[in-house]
Amino acid sequence: MKTLIVFNHPYDGSFCNALLMAAKRGAEQCGECGVIYLDKENFNPVMSSHDLHAFVLARHEPEKALALLDKQVLAYKAKLEEAEHLAFIFPVWWMLMPALTKGFIDRVIVPLVAYDYAPDGTMQSRLEKLKRVTVVTTMNTPPDVYERNFGNALSKALFQGTFEAIGIKNCHWISLNMVSGVDEQQRERWLKRVEEYFSSETF
Repeated sequence: MKTLIVFNHPYDGSFCNALLMAAKRGAEQCGECGVIYLDKENFNPVMSSHDLHAFVLARHEPEKALALLDKQVLAYKAKLEEAEHLAFIFPVWWMLMPALTKGFIDRVIVPLVAYDYAPDGTMQSRLEKLKRVTVVTTMNTPPDVYERNFGNALSKALFQGTFEAIGIKNCHWISLNMVSGVDEQQRERWLKRVEEYFSSETF
């Protein structure tokens, strides 16, 4: 199995970084694992006029549209096309994903990269090898409060509003809550859980 992890956290000593290491260990037990380091790779999350122009041209003038995409987006496109398991690891800030992750969705999960339009106007995934999308997050909000007060906004945005919308239904969210207040034993249990999850080939 080929796993691709999109990682977003600026601090190497973060618990998110420990989760990334655990996910990589697990994924490498059953195949290959690549990582997109949004922070270290200086990914620009801002949608540009070129990006928007490409979005408009994608349906009827695909060659012109692709020519407008920058090299980094095209490099990510090549990685996405090979992925069987796409994962995101990031902290939840102000109840949603950080800016770099949101920018990745805005600029990379676009026509000609992640999906195409069917004749009837519906979106269809062009990521033919992709079987599963996983999101691993940390936050300091209790799960019941996040669901009650914010309606699980993250899963609605990333799953219902993005991947399920383009036809990828096998989505899973590992939400680790109240992270700053747990002891080291709980963190170790979480790391083991993530490693075991990524080592599984069961879809």
